[in-house]
Amino acid sequence: MTVDLEQLEMDVIELSSEVANFIGNEAKNFDKNKIEHKDRPNNLVSYVDKEAEKILVKALKVILPGSGFLGEEGTSLEGSTEYKWIIDPLDGTTNFTHGLPPFAVSIGLAKKNKIVLGVVHEVSKMECFSATLDGPASCNGNEIKISNTKFLNESLLATGFPYYHFDKREEYLSIIKTFLETTHGVRRLGSAATDLVYVACGRMDGFFEYDLNPWDVAAGSLIVERAGGKVTDFKGGNNFLYGGEICAAGSIHPEMVEIIKGYWGY
Repeated sequence: MTVDLEQLEMDVIELSSEVANFIGNEAKNFDKNKIEHKDRPNNLVSYVDKEAEKILVKALKVILPGSGFLGEEGTSLEGSTEYKWIIDPLDGTTNFTHGLPPFAVSIGLAKKNKIVLGVVHEVSKMECFSATLDGPASCNGNEIKISNTKFLNESLLATGFPYYHFDKREEYLSIIKTFLETTHGVRRLGSAATDLVYVACGRMDGFFEYDLNPWDVAAGSLIVERAGGKVTDFKGGNNFLYGGEICAAGSIHPEMVEIIKGYWGY
């Protein structure tokens, strides 16, 4: 199957805008009584997540016929063995349900498990970040680059907290404590996709988190890489898409990984 990634990027940007507008409109009058719990009190879903995923899947089937899907809200279609959409219709659901930004639409396209297209549309600021495997990273059509921060002690980092796997809680808190003591600070925004694109455009210097799913990082990881950053797992390897852990940064990436590895047992 031959795919024009530049045209596909434009189509997906347009679709992400449509879905972001839907989410933004629903946010204005969202009824907290319609919040559902998946399996834990802190793992939420709403009809907005589900409806947004339906809109995405229906449109993406037309944009790239025969493609497969992996979506947070249950969409799992084999389709083509070559191309698969990895989507999070509303990354940052807890923020959304509380009326707190950021929250985003995240759409990644994998070709045989390599991400070739990523679009993240942050709803509250209506900023659309995108990249293709061979193209530049951009925000609302303007090229973006990672920050030029060279040393960890000059950086601002982002992280998140897990819904599961609390057996690594103490190690993770030790990492956070060390970063708190050696950087300008650590922020928890509540949307991994947004964290990644904020690294890509230089608002954050680095991002690390574990207990993540492919749809949390698929699109954002490519955007970071195309903006000049490095994305790895906690070992410094390439298993960040399905491995559940990620470290994304520019020049400070080696320092971050060394600190993380020291506590993580690698």
